[in-house]
Amino acid sequence: MMRTLTQRTARTAAIGSLVLLTACANMSPQGQNTAIGAGAGAALGAGLGVLIGDSGKAALIGAGIGTVVGSVVGYNWKAVKQDVEKSGASGLGIAVIEMPDGTLKVNIPSNVSFDTNKAVLKPELLPVLDSVARALIQHPELRAKAVGHTDSTGTDAINVPLSQRRAGAVTQYLAGQGVAAGRLTAEGRGAANPVGDNGTPEGRALNRRVELFLYAVK
Repeated sequence: MMRTLTQRTARTAAIGSLVLLTACANMSPQGQNTAIGAGAGAALGAGLGVLIGDSGKAALIGAGIGTVVGSVVGYNWKAVKQDVEKSGASGLGIAVIEMPDGTLKVNIPSNVSFDTNKAVLKPELLPVLDSVARALIQHPELRAKAVGHTDSTGTDAINVPLSQRRAGAVTQYLAGQGVAAGRLTAEGRGAANPVGDNGTPEGRALNRRVELFLYAVK
């Protein structure tokens, strides 16, 4: 019975996502962002997770930024995204992704951001963070949240504080470039939200990251 219920939920979420995608296809880019930011993002995230057959990924797609002050709204990220990408992000393996919940995620892998067990920013990352700081200064309606993640090596007592320090190092740098501290937040989640297989070196490398989310609120 439980399996049948899960299958029904999956079908419902998948159908809902397809309907939403069809509706958004007929909107302007700004309208699409607004629809997603108004709350469609969570449903779309869950639906996409079902479509790719992984409910764990569904939760990550829908949750991403976690708790923030204010309601996230849609935003036209085109100019900001292009500026961050031109700063050298692509060459460093930093992905700049418009998320279903209306945020812009700058996914920073640890190999270009921090040495092992350290929370000191590497010099090659700074031009990318400079471009993010410029965007925040030029667009005062935007906020940023850095979320630090580790792989599962070690204990939570080590991983959670390390991920918090790394996220904090990112927001502290942005503040040092002139972004008001009240527009910045940092959170460390340790190994709680893996995106790769912690049983392989490649998977652990994917899990060691800082996700920097830009967003607008009502």
